[in-house]
Amino acid sequence: MFSPPLHRQRHQFVIDFVKRNKPKKVVDLGCSECSLLQKLKFHREVELLVGVDINGTTVKKKMHRLVPISTDYLQPSYDQLRIELYQGSVTQKDARLRGFDLVTSIELIEHLTLADVKSFSEVVFGYMTPVAVIVSTPNSEFNPLLPGLVGFRHSDHKFEWTRAEFRSWALKVCLEFGYEVEFTGVGQAPSGQQEGVGFCSQIGVFRRRGVRDGCNMVLGDNAEDVFSYTLLYSINFPSLRDNNTLRKVLVSEVLYWAEKLKSGWMEERTGEGSGAYSLCQTAAGGEGCVSEQSMEMEEKQTACGAEMRSLVVQCGRSVSEDQEEEEEDVFWKNSQRQQDSCTLRRCVSVPLDVLWSCCPKISALTGSVCNLRHLLLDEPEVKLSQDGAAVLVNYQEQGTDLEEEEDHNDLEDSGYAEARQDSHTAEQEENWEANV
Repeated sequence: MFSPPLHRQRHQFVIDFVKRNKPKKVVDLGCSECSLLQKLKFHREVELLVGVDINGTTVKKKMHRLVPISTDYLQPSYDQLRIELYQGSVTQKDARLRGFDLVTSIELIEHLTLADVKSFSEVVFGYMTPVAVIVSTPNSEFNPLLPGLVGFRHSDHKFEWTRAEFRSWALKVCLEFGYEVEFTGVGQAPSGQQEGVGFCSQIGVFRRRGVRDGCNMVLGDNAEDVFSYTLLYSINFPSLRDNNTLRKVLVSEVLYWAEKLKSGWMEERTGEGSGAYSLCQTAAGGEGCVSEQSMEMEEKQTACGAEMRSLVVQCGRSVSEDQEEEEEDVFWKNSQRQQDSCTLRRCVSVPLDVLWSCCPKISALTGSVCNLRHLLLDEPEVKLSQDGAAVLVNYQEQGTDLEEEEDHNDLEDSGYAEARQDSHTAEQEENWEANV
């Protein structure tokens, strides 16, 4: 009867709310198979995403859906995300769930007894005191339109409210705990019957009164700290705000672009390049240098805008013409760039300011050439020149075996607009919905 299916419409309602209001802390009560959490993890305005369900076995079976995917590690963003899953009852208090920006309860309260609904109201609205709450529940007035339905939509339902009954409960909650509510729903009735029966799933969107945008002061701070839930799973997603992650990404970018610039110069030196580099030889010492006139990077199609000054130098000391073919190994020990040993080996020097200019990602990660130099000082994978102004890359003549170029193609931005949809088990889906 519904396209898309009703459960997807409910989830999309929550996702649209998150897009508009950008809550940083979200908890889904009755998360079950984590299907809603799986979609919300791609909306990185959320920094803390929590799921709670009384059935820990079901959560454990499906919590693998929430692990970071490969692109989270290969292309970490500045956004932060932590995911936590708990086993516990929504009728019990837990201090770790206080002060959230958004609480969702999707098709949950109809599984509670009326006595438990009262406890649910006290815990969610009175103790957790979130900025906003989204509650959805079946609308019993719509049931006659559902083919083959006898009784409740699911065998575990304790009740199914009419619109008036749902409104009565919601307004009482608002009066008691200081909220206001807006009524809506998903799953429209056939043409001409919407006003008479309402939505298939009725939804109440509660907002706490007196809350300014971006400011969630927890009410009743003197409330007791109770920890009744069991933590089942927690993970922090990779983020560039973490210094270790930032350094790993930066080193990877620097090594890639230094090698790419060196390869470009070598192609020009052998006459195989496109003319982007011009080669000049100094009169003495056998040094070579490359100046950049109007180099276009293949992927970026933008000019570097900086000269390739002294791209090729002799490491450690100048060498005579007879020594050009000898090799030298140079090691820089520490942040003072002290030379530990030197045994004649030629290498290519790629200035840091050229790297910073040619690679937008490097400039975005560091902010300045000075910061770039500081971040690379203690990185063993990166060899810096003695003055710390350039990255040293081993020089190899044409004809020798070159190392394979790293696979550095950026993955296309998917937008993360929609997670893969998995099938739902009978424990969570309504009996009726399994057939539509």
